Amino acid sequence: MKNTIGTRIIETAFNFSVWLIAKCSDMDPLEKKADELRKLPEETLGRGIADCLDTHGLRLVKGFESHDLKHVLLGYKMTPIDEVRMQAFMLGNGNYTLPCFAILLFGMIFLPGSWPVFYRDFLLGRSTVPVSRWTIEACAHRNLTKLQEIIGCKQVRENTITLKAISRFGAFAAIGAGIFGMLFCFPFLFSSNMADLVGAGFPFVGGAILASGGLIALSNLSRKHASAQVV
Repeated sequence: MKNTIGTRIIETAFNFSVWLIAKCSDMDPLEKKADELRKLPEETLGRGIADCLDTHGLRLVKGFESHDLKHVLLGYKMTPIDEVRMQAFMLGNGNYTLPCFAILLFGMIFLPGSWPVFYRDFLLGRSTVPVSRWTIEACAHRNLTKLQEIIGCKQVRENTITLKAISRFGAFAAIGAGIFGMLFCFPFLFSSNMADLVGAGFPFVGGAILASGGLIALSNLSRKHASAQVV
């Protein structure tokens, strides 16, 4: 994937976010944790995390420890494009969090040419053992190769791109877009300027409708899947 304007925008936003979180956090405990990871045997997941951070000149950041774990565990690089790809994977894997939706939506807006790649990662996440709750504390001492064998990513074939899968992905995209629009407009709803209130009010309502529609669609798809299993 070429270094386009979109990737540069994502890279800038990503680096700024990490820098801001680091500036607002007490980094001493995290530095000690990183030193402990460096002392682990080479074949462990914890050592792999430490080596990955050192290679890219990064540090553990508060609230992102398990995030770094997934980069190493799943094989996604510490680059902006792979960050978005990993969030597409995690969404398919069952990680329905605001940061996951926001980062994926951000990537879809600025990298429209990468949608097929994001979709394949989403499908791959659906076929993989859930890893969203895995933590460094629980997994750092375990063998990285064996952990990767446990999660067992299945091969995603071309014929898995069905109407149902596309509908599910569209529902998630609608939820993400709706939430993003609501959050963007929310600060303007408290403005004393009538133009701001009107200009933000309609998009806010539109975002709420879009997110609600996505949730309804996702609920219907889940209900149909459950009915099929009963039958």
